[in-house]
Amino acid sequence: MKKSPYILTVFVSIMLSLSFLSCDDDDDTIKTPETNTIADFVVENIDNYSSLLAALQKTDLVETLSGDEIFTVFAPNNTAFDEFLSSAGFNSLDDVPVDVLTQILLNHVVAGNVQSSDLATGYISSLSTATPNGANMSMYIDITNGVKINGTATVTGADNNVDNGVIHLVDAVIGLPTIVTMATSNSSFTNLVAALTRDDQPDFVSVLSTANGTDPAPFTVFAPTDAAFSALLTELGADSLADIDGTTLTATLNHHVVGGANVTAEMLTDNMTVTTLGGDITANISGGATLTDANGRVSNIIATNVQTANGVIHVIDKVVLPMLEQPTNTIADFVVANMDNYSSLLAALQKADLVETLSGDTSYTVFAPDNSAFATFLTNAGFNSLDDVPVDVLTQILLNHVVAGNVQSSDLANGYISSLSTATPNGANMSMYIDITNDVKINGTATVTGADNNVDNGVIHLVDAIIGLPTIVTMATSNNSFANLVAALTRDDQPDFVSVLSTVNGTDPAPFTVFAPTDAAFSALLTELGADSLSDIDGATLTATLNHHVVGGANVTAEMLTDNMTVTTLGGDITANISGGATLTDANDRVSNIIATNVQTANGVIHVIDKVVLPNLN
Repeated sequence: MKKSPYILTVFVSIMLSLSFLSCDDDDDTIKTPETNTIADFVVENIDNYSSLLAALQKTDLVETLSGDEIFTVFAPNNTAFDEFLSSAGFNSLDDVPVDVLTQILLNHVVAGNVQSSDLATGYISSLSTATPNGANMSMYIDITNGVKINGTATVTGADNNVDNGVIHLVDAVIGLPTIVTMATSNSSFTNLVAALTRDDQPDFVSVLSTANGTDPAPFTVFAPTDAAFSALLTELGADSLADIDGTTLTATLNHHVVGGANVTAEMLTDNMTVTTLGGDITANISGGATLTDANGRVSNIIATNVQTANGVIHVIDKVVLPMLEQPTNTIADFVVANMDNYSSLLAALQKADLVETLSGDTSYTVFAPDNSAFATFLTNAGFNSLDDVPVDVLTQILLNHVVAGNVQSSDLANGYISSLSTATPNGANMSMYIDITNDVKINGTATVTGADNNVDNGVIHLVDAIIGLPTIVTMATSNNSFANLVAALTRDDQPDFVSVLSTVNGTDPAPFTVFAPTDAAFSALLTELGADSLSDIDGATLTATLNHHVVGGANVTAEMLTDNMTVTTLGGDITANISGGATLTDANDRVSNIIATNVQTANGVIHVIDKVVLPNLN
């Protein structure tokens, strides 16, 4: 009958022991003391550990474990070896390559005497060097419930002390761990594992199990803890990982993996660019090792150099994120967020292709009309809906609600500002008249109902009416400094100046240039003429006087005036000068100062004067 190798080994060991222990009556006989090494323990427990002995013999490790050097061994029993061989597809130990078996066995051995009471949840190093950089392999010890190694082997008999160390019996072979092994064995990475294995994700498990030397291994993985994921959910305002869309999650996970490199902590430097599978992040070591992502978020590296067979893991306290689209709060966003009252404004902006303009970085002030304002505008203008409004007209009307820059309500004063509309005879920016006497009113039609709604790219003031494209008449009637001028223009015995001065640009006699006297100018005129009121001025004289303030067929801006320039009004010639300040001289040699210029409207321009121009009184 053929004897098995381990029976022969036992037999030889017993015979050697007997020969060493034998003695005769001679007092000089040398007695060799019995040993109790790790190897001896395995031999003595051959019934359960014959496979371990055979493996140690095949790899020439018996002598190593029989010496004086102190080791801690996690010893798998025969059942553990049977399961290992079956799972790995080997028929017997003879089929396992010696170099592979050697490293697997060394992965059960730790330098020094580590009693069970010395063990704590965390990482220790085995003697295996089957790592990409030849460093010692890491082992994850979990003492939460008993003692478990790498999530696979449980200690079934602890603290078997021998002369050269201690043996802890385990129920499974501790294979050479991969990145995946270490992630799944540590309960601090449950969220990471859940993310990596979510149904809508790539097969990260297969990728991160790739054997060292096979592209894209080895790997460097920055592994966020469960606490890091919890903080991420709070940061993103999410209830669970399920709230993070698949594309974002994939990009995020890829930002934690470096392919083709086993980057240990010692290799990190300040301002080091680390190229992950998702993109670049920056490492720093001064003041503690950190990673900074594309959003400027900093993750602390709280544990380093967890070495596996196909890469290394560093534990981090904050999830690294890809460049995120920062939530914006632009003018356009405000309109969208307040759709209940501003859906018509949004529709108008979309039709006029202005949404992108109001979503950018340029700062604007917008007077925003609500749905009711749009409804009134459409009715008054004879449109059934926004679809009926020509795009070019709608665009200019909308631009007449927009001012360049950030103009807070506290910055507003009685006077003129310019909108972005260029629906003027000369293509200049349209003027807007602001009246803050009682609330804030624009062009005499729209009242601010909600001021200073600040957004990222400016400010929004809510208004109750559409600010149409103003005419000369609009500007005259909206400014209470022109009350006497309006009263004169609308006196019953006068021509229909309102209709004339409302003529659309390009239709004769528009455009107009109007020199508009203030109320103070009219008061001075009455004094000059010895009149008590406008009613004391006869109709013909008043008509001639008003005509001397209007130029037909020309949009004459202040920049177009010159010295001794003849200005032909509807009533006759007057003379402009600009030296020493812009002035007008009438046929009576009376001089009017131009005190405000270039109030631009859709059908002409207004210049404000401080003295009424008169026809020839001689």
